[in-house]
Amino acid sequence: MEQRRVYGKGQWYHETQARNQAADVLPLVPEAAHVADRFLLDLTLPEQVSDDCQPWLHLSSKIAVHLFPNDVAVTRLNTFSAYDRLSTALTVAQVFGVQRLCNHYAARLAPLPGPDSSRESNHRLAQITQYARQLASSPSVICSASRQQLDAVGLSVPDIVLMTQIVGFVGYQARVIAAGQALLGLPVRWLPGMPVQDEAPASLFDVQTQAWKSDLAAIENHDFSNLQLDALLPLLAWDNVLLKLEIDLLDTLHVEPEYTTLIAVLNARINGSASCFWQHAQDESLLLAILEGENALLKWAQNNPAALAMIQAVQLLTKAPDRFSAAQFTPLLDNNLSPAQAFTLLALSGVNGWLNRLKIGLGEALPVT
Repeated sequence: MEQRRVYGKGQWYHETQARNQAADVLPLVPEAAHVADRFLLDLTLPEQVSDDCQPWLHLSSKIAVHLFPNDVAVTRLNTFSAYDRLSTALTVAQVFGVQRLCNHYAARLAPLPGPDSSRESNHRLAQITQYARQLASSPSVICSASRQQLDAVGLSVPDIVLMTQIVGFVGYQARVIAAGQALLGLPVRWLPGMPVQDEAPASLFDVQTQAWKSDLAAIENHDFSNLQLDALLPLLAWDNVLLKLEIDLLDTLHVEPEYTTLIAVLNARINGSASCFWQHAQDESLLLAILEGENALLKWAQNNPAALAMIQAVQLLTKAPDRFSAAQFTPLLDNNLSPAQAFTLLALSGVNGWLNRLKIGLGEALPVT
């Protein structure tokens, strides 16, 4: 079989097999690799918004630098190279279709030498790509068998946790950039034929769940605490630096309390995270409306135009960030939110998607006993 990996990635959709090629293939937008801010990718926000959101934007940039350093030391326990990290990030960016994001990760991946073209390396990269694409586009299909497939190609527990973090983070990054572009009124440029994420099957929510359990090895002696991450802490502690940054980010994302539950349960329902969804069982009328479907949810919000605007914005941002525009952002401003408040609320939606994917990718929800 012909080996097909080009030495350098000059396009968004990259092969998982390759051959060495003497001439480098330049990325579509090579300058996209060189940005001052590796989170917003040099998207310039209005000064007031940038100032008000600086604490969580700064932490997000630190996470981006931590996840995607220029050089990575590979060990027997941590086998994910710089190429693996950026290849995974590009796969996720492709799923969400936000051009600025795709250009950046494609340009950074382009000059890196990939793995050798052996059957084992090709199979490993194919499994990584499949897992990343599925967790990004249809998270509810991920299960213990998916993790077993990663183990079978030689990925360690820290590798699997890191890959899941990358998928969640790039999804968050895609949604923040999409929201920022909408805030600025930039035109939407999405590729024809790009799919919209379907809602997870309703059957996942037939039984109320409270507990969550992982089938991966964890680290029990950690010193961190955060209510949103408590069940995940022993797993995420494989990278204490990243875990500390995540906790700080969650603590810094201050939003209007009346929207917190609404955004969280919308994200969890779409992505299929039953454990995240049922954390909010105290708001029974909202949960029942979401479970009954679109018409029931619209009826629940019929006398609350602000909630309706938030529902419509979060639904599109979650399902198709490449299509999110000022048409969804402006109604939030029309309902007495400032641009910084609306932008932060949409960032919270992106963080919820990250948390949903961590819960789905790293373990299983357990029914109430």
